This record gives sequence, C-alpha cells and structure tokens, in this order.
Amino acid sequence: MLITGDREELASAALARVDALHTALTQIVLEGGDLAGIAAEVGRVLGVGVAFTSADGRERASALPDELRQVLTEHELIDPTGRLRVERMGPEGAAVGSGEARALRVAAGGANLAKLVCLRPEEPLSSDDVHALERAAAVAALLITREEAVTAVETKYQGDFLRDLLLRRSPDPAYVAEHADTFGWDLRRTVVVVSAELDPPAPDQPVSGSERRLWQKRFSAAWRQVSAGLGEGIPTVDFSSEVVTLLPIADDEPPAGQAVVRRAVTAVTGDKGGGRRPFSVGVSRAATSLDDLPGAYAQARRAVEVGRRVSGGGSTTFFDQLGLHRLIALIPDSGELRSFVSDALGVLAEPTSEAADLRETLQILLDTNFNIAEAARLQFFHYNTMRYRVSKLERLLGPLSTDPHLRLDVAVALQVLKIAG
Repeated sequence: MLITGDREELASAALARVDALHTALTQIVLEGGDLAGIAAEVGRVLGVGVAFTSADGRERASALPDELRQVLTEHELIDPTGRLRVERMGPEGAAVGSGEARALRVAAGGANLAKLVCLRPEEPLSSDDVHALERAAAVAALLITREEAVTAVETKYQGDFLRDLLLRRSPDPAYVAEHADTFGWDLRRTVVVVSAELDPPAPDQPVSGSERRLWQKRFSAAWRQVSAGLGEGIPTVDFSSEVVTLLPIADDEPPAGQAVVRRAVTAVTGDKGGGRRPFSVGVSRAATSLDDLPGAYAQARRAVEVGRRVSGGGSTTFFDQLGLHRLIALIPDSGELRSFVSDALGVLAEPTSEAADLRETLQILLDTNFNIAEAARLQFFHYNTMRYRVSKLERLLGPLSTDPHLRLDVAVALQVLKIAG
C-alpha cells in the first residue's frame, strides 16, 4: 500500500511526464513538424500505438507497427479498405486483449478536426495516459488548424485553375503546364474525369448549411486522400457541390478505366461507418490530351445526372455504358425531347398517377416482348386484366403489339421521360 508521500511522488512524476510531452509536441509544431512526428513522439513516451485519422476514421498519420495493426484487424477495428472504425472505440475505449483501443476527439472551435486513436493491447490506459493524450490532441488541433488554413487557400487556387481548364478558359498550354507542375499534377497522361456528388438527404431529414459544408469537407478530404494513395500527381479538387478527380488509366486497362475508378470509389465509401454519406459518381471517356478534358468533364457531369435518375443514389455511372441514355444525353434541345415524348406517348406523358400506372404496365410489356401472360405474372394481374390494359394502351397509342416501329418510338420515349423528366 502506497503511503501519502509515495502517491505524491508518483503524481508529480506523471505530471512532469505530461508536461515534458506537451513541451516536446509544441516544439515539433514550432519547428514545422507534422502529425506523423506528433504520433511518433506520443507513441515513444507513452509506449502505445498512435494514429491520427479523419473524423470518420481515414488514416492521416500514424506510429502503428505492423503487429499493432494486426491486433486492430483481428478485433475488427479496421475495415477492409483500411479505415479505422473509430465509431467502435470512442472516448471510453474498446477492449483489445488485456488492454484497449481508444479514439479521442481532436477539436477546435467546437468542430471535430480529426481523431487520435491510441492502442495498448497489454494493459488499459491510465488516467495519466488519457490526460497526456488529451494534451497531444490539443497540440494536434493547432497543427491541423494551421494546415487547413493553408490547404483552403491552395485548394481554392487549384479549384479555380482546374475549373478554367475544364471550361476551356485557360489561355495556352504553356500556362497550363507551368501551373500543373507547381501543383505537382501530371496532366501529360491519359485520364478519366470523375465527378462525385453527395446524394441529397431524405426529405424528412432537416440539414443545416453548416452540416452540409461539413459533409462536403469530409467527402473532399476522403477523395484527396484516396487519390494520393493511388499514385502521384493526381488532381483532386472540391467544386463546392462536387469533387472532381482526374484519374490516370493505363493503356491495358478496361475501357474508361473501370478498375481504377471502382477501386477509388470502394476506398472512399469504406464500410459506410463513421458517418460517411452515400454519393453518386459519373465517369467520362478516356481523355488523352488537354483539349479532351472539357468534353470529358461534360460527359462525367452528364453521367452523374443520368445515373442518379436511372439507378438512384449511390450509383457509379460510366458515360460509355449509358447506351441509349448516352444518345439522349447528347441532345441539347430539351424542348425537342419533350415534344418527342408528347408525340409518342400522348396522354401517357401527363404527370398523373393513372398515366404513371399505365407507363409501368407498358414498360413491362416492352420488357417481355408483349408476352401478356408473363407481363400479367410480373404485375400480379389476372390474364384478362392485362389483356384489357393492352387494349387500352393500343387505343391510346396505336397497334403496339404488331407495329415494331411504333413500339421502338414508345420505348425510346419512356427512356427519355425517365432521364429527362
């Protein structure tokens, strides 16, 4: 049993260690150090594994040996994409063997900037350890705040430059090459333009403007981090409501770089833990030169729009795989599209529940090549009910069951209505 003097001596030693750590970390920041330096110092002083992650668990810097990573994996605290499952740790910690893994907030001004993850599998963290980690989190918050201020300026400059490039506003190739090199971007290779947008929240989910900006900030940071992991010199910028990335593709990759795009989307999505939001992605054709980029960007934007209309949120749509939708997307005259739909569908183009019900039946009949029995089964109708519906559709539209040209017009009009509204 410790006597009072011993307790005071231990408390004094613990406080001295915390103060020494705080001083060392502050010195790291003042000398231009980074999060990796802070993680290494904390790990050395406390004898723990340390990682700094984004607020949703994407690793930013760490001092985690392979054996400690393996421990986290075995306890399902790392998802298959490498994201640390910070939501399973929390400030109270999660049991790991005889010890624990704990995630502390790195915050400033009431905003969550990051997470400090600490792992000690041999024994739990003491209150002195937690106090030291809180000091480290405060120092890290200062460093991250400084970095984010610099990044915000750089990102705006990069975003303006890339937007000008994608909208054909850049004056000449020499100017583009000079600025791309300044940013560390490689624009001399074949790329696909990827446009990624967060899906809107449900109508019954009220969201403030500040919360939306926080979602977009995390989303943009996730894309930048994943892009950096895929290779050097990959431009990734935040256009406020979308993130645009120019992903390089190899000559022997599938068309439109499907493999690299899906790898990036999977990494950004993770296991959707840590507050990650669903998003939709549009991918252009391959762009082999700077002159191809504006057209490729338009294709990616159109792919996002059409993909969300056809497949709903959370879709990844390649422009080259749009099929008929791709041709429709290339028609700039929306008035002509509306006129075609009205001519082909007549009263079925009206925004009424009855017209929508008949359009659903018509689409199923087209999908089954006007097999009335199969269409009735798919819509859970009696055979005679479906025959009646076929008769009604032919009174409204013409001899659909016998005229293949009419059937083609109607089928195209239904697709136009689906993607163009």
